Amino acid sequence: MAFQIPFSFGGGSNDAVAAASAARPSRMMEYDQLLVWVTVILMLFGMVMVYSASIALPDSPKFSYLGNKTSYFLVRQALFIGISLLAGLLVFRIPIATWQRMAPLMFVATLLLLVVVLVPGVGVSVNGSRRWLSLKVFNLQPSEIMKIVAVLYAADFTVRKQQYMHKLTKGFMPMAVAMGVVGMLLLLEPDLGAFGVIVCISMGILFLGGFNMVWFGGIGAILVLVFTSIIALSPFRRARMFAYLDPWQEGNALDKAYQLTHSLIAFGRGEIFGVGLGNSVEKLHYLPEAHTDFLMAVIGEELGLVGVLVVVGLFYWLVKRAFDIGRQAIALDQTFAGLAAKGIGIWIGVQTFINMGVNLGLLPTKGLTLPLMSYGGSGVLFNCVGLAILLRIDYENRVRMRGGRQ
Repeated sequence: MAFQIPFSFGGGSNDAVAAASAARPSRMMEYDQLLVWVTVILMLFGMVMVYSASIALPDSPKFSYLGNKTSYFLVRQALFIGISLLAGLLVFRIPIATWQRMAPLMFVATLLLLVVVLVPGVGVSVNGSRRWLSLKVFNLQPSEIMKIVAVLYAADFTVRKQQYMHKLTKGFMPMAVAMGVVGMLLLLEPDLGAFGVIVCISMGILFLGGFNMVWFGGIGAILVLVFTSIIALSPFRRARMFAYLDPWQEGNALDKAYQLTHSLIAFGRGEIFGVGLGNSVEKLHYLPEAHTDFLMAVIGEELGLVGVLVVVGLFYWLVKRAFDIGRQAIALDQTFAGLAAKGIGIWIGVQTFINMGVNLGLLPTKGLTLPLMSYGGSGVLFNCVGLAILLRIDYENRVRMRGGRQ
């Protein structure tokens, strides 16, 4: 806002100054420029690190189809970013009321996509998981769509069922059934990581929406039991968990904990300032999926603790900003928008924490990408869509604070 000196020299009228001030338009920005810049910086930084992490992949028999195209992943990631930014611009123009109205329909449509991806011959299978639909240009991952749809659906559900938030049957069970169906479909792919993120989003929004704390605590305990049972009843997940508990044991280090041990070696080599951009050794076919799930390990090796802390700081600011925007929306009586903003913050925060935790050995190995930064079309695209919705919520907040209407 412009500030005026409340007095004038030479006998000027305070009323005239006040009138001039009132006539001058507000200097409040129409959108959050810093939010845009942090998002773009993370994507561009990620693109550089994807190039560095993938430059040696054409030498591997697995990627022999690339020939000598060392810039293959760089070019595709740049294309993904361009498409994502364009999609973000289009999404930003859609009013939040429209997203609220469309949330239930979008949820049903995305459920259908999760079913379609399991159909043999339709869903694309990679490394034993059937999670993608081929669109020729890139593979669409419905579970990434479900993350942002879960945010919108849970926020809309909480607003519609606000009077039942203290009741188990009407306040929680409908959401539990919906998330149970999503979980069943994701476990058939299988994609336990995406299921975990979606559960965190839904539970987080219900908690913020005023769900009964006693029921919330009990349901949280049940969810822990469910995830523990899923791991215990699945031989490969159980083996991965035991390997995580003792990664340096010889049998584990050469098998289920192979990625984890090499990720930890990468961080150890990086020390404080790293070995230098492009000088990673672990990306030379020692660390699998270095350009996707373990991009953070390459950052740690090449840029050291300093580079890791910069990335952590940027994501911390992004999540905090999402919650700030959500609080502002709720203060303006825009409950759906506020819960959606906080839900986006939960989504980005939880997925970032899991990815970094896996890379650092704090959590068992799980295939979740680093938001905005890891290689992949669906991930970057729907991260941008989510942040464009967040930016739109902030924009509508600013319009209302200036006295306008949406």
